[in-house]
Amino acid sequence: MSIVSMTDAKAKFAALVDEAASGEFITITRHGKPAAVLVSVEAADAARKAMTKPQANFGEFLMSAPGGIELGRDPSVMRDVDL
Repeated sequence: MSIVSMTDAKAKFAALVDEAASGEFITITRHGKPAAVLVSVEAADAARKAMTKPQANFGEFLMSAPGGIELGRDPSVMRDVDL
C-alpha cells in the first residue's frame, strides 16, 4: 500500500493508475491526512457488492431459528417493591 500526496498524485497519475490496476492500494493524502484511495476496478466492484449486500436484522435472525419460538407473557402478579 502506497501513500502519496495530492501533488505527487497529480504528477504521477498514469503510473499510479498502473499500480492500482496491478492490485496495489494507493492512499492519496491532502494536507497529510488520507483523502482517497485509488484501487483497481475489481477491488472497487468487490467493495460495492459488500456494501450493498442486504443484511438480516437480529429479529429476523431469531425468527429463522429451527422449531420456532413461542413467547408468552407471565400472567402472575408482580411483587411490591419499596423505593
